[in-house]
Amino acid sequence: MSWAASLRKLAISWPLALLAALLLLAVNEAGYLGSREALQSLLRSHAERSLLEQLQTEMLNAETGQRGFLLMGEERYLQPYTRARARIGRHMEALQGSCSAHPQEREDCALLLQLLERRLGEMDTTIGLRRQDNEDAWRFMLSTDEGQQRMDDVRTVVARMIDRNATRSQEASAAIDQSLTLSRAGIAVGALLSLLAFYVYRRQARALQQAQLREQQILERERARLEQLVRERTASLSELARHLQQVREDERAHLARELHDELGALLTAAKLDLARLRARIDLSVPEKAERLEHLSQTLNSVIALKRDIIEDLHPSSLTNLGLTASLEVLTSEFAASSQLPVQTHLETVALSPTAQLTAYRLVQEALTNIAKHARARHVEVRVERDGARARVLVRDDGLGFHPQQLPAHTHGLFGMRHRVEAEGGVLQIDSAPGAGTVVSATLPLAGSAGTT
Repeated sequence: MSWAASLRKLAISWPLALLAALLLLAVNEAGYLGSREALQSLLRSHAERSLLEQLQTEMLNAETGQRGFLLMGEERYLQPYTRARARIGRHMEALQGSCSAHPQEREDCALLLQLLERRLGEMDTTIGLRRQDNEDAWRFMLSTDEGQQRMDDVRTVVARMIDRNATRSQEASAAIDQSLTLSRAGIAVGALLSLLAFYVYRRQARALQQAQLREQQILERERARLEQLVRERTASLSELARHLQQVREDERAHLARELHDELGALLTAAKLDLARLRARIDLSVPEKAERLEHLSQTLNSVIALKRDIIEDLHPSSLTNLGLTASLEVLTSEFAASSQLPVQTHLETVALSPTAQLTAYRLVQEALTNIAKHARARHVEVRVERDGARARVLVRDDGLGFHPQQLPAHTHGLFGMRHRVEAEGGVLQIDSAPGAGTVVSATLPLAGSAGTT
């Protein structure tokens, strides 16, 4: 089955899905509006009831504070009365605004406010008489039943308003329940339509899904094949690079031995012949003596050049004296030729012969780069043990560079990294413009090549 045919069949389920969505939206909107209106009514009822209960509580607090002041005659007993008086005023204003939304309660609300104002006025009068030390007057007012009667009237009106409030709350709850029931029924119908649309969609989409799965499996197999091919090619190229590097080092070592043996023998013979000539030639002739001295200096220069070439091809000190001595010689020669102070800290570490050569070439390449590009003032070379590995570090305070922005023709650092990784090590280059450069490598010690 083609994808186009599958998509045409999938279009059958869209009208059902659209119908289900529209039905759910309509039912949800109707239920939302009804529930919102009922909820607002319920919240208003709860707020009004809370105001009524708070009014009753504050009136009791006011009476308590009034009686304490009348009995004790001290102003500190009026603090509950003063606080309650302020709260009652705020609650009365809030209640007046709430009652205006219900015309059927305006009469009770107005009556309640009138009774509260009268009662508060009586309490204010009694407190004023007590402050004037008119004991007979305030005791007379306290002994009458007018205050008690007004409080009973307040409680009656409040109870009637609370009962009516409870009725409205029940009606709002019933409206919310009705809206939820309607929403439940609509959602059930919409869910059935959605299930039907999903069934149709699922049935028509199964063939498309299977086709996509087959194509995905084909792509995954092809990707796995290509990844395996890349891994094999990468491993082959890495092995070839290691082989070429080893062949190069072997050729350099062979050439160094040949130069040492053959050219060394020839130069030694020339030096012996020169010594015989010195014994047989009359050195009292200035020209002859000058020629022999020039020949001797030339042979010495050739011998020094031969030694430098041999050491550059393959350091004999590395084979004969070890890594530490070789690096001491290398750094000393670099300090002498570059006029830069080199600080060394060289510990003796047990490395395989190839790892020693890698460490030597790493330091040699780093020092060469410093001499060519760094413009450094100080150089530090360190070799130390770090657990089961050896750390080789070269630090300078030169110009630095961006390690991520090396030009493509910079093969020295790439070759350095390949050498280190071929020995199972890790190379790290930390540098930034103006902050110098740190080239460090960790190499496994001899006998612990698998340790990380």
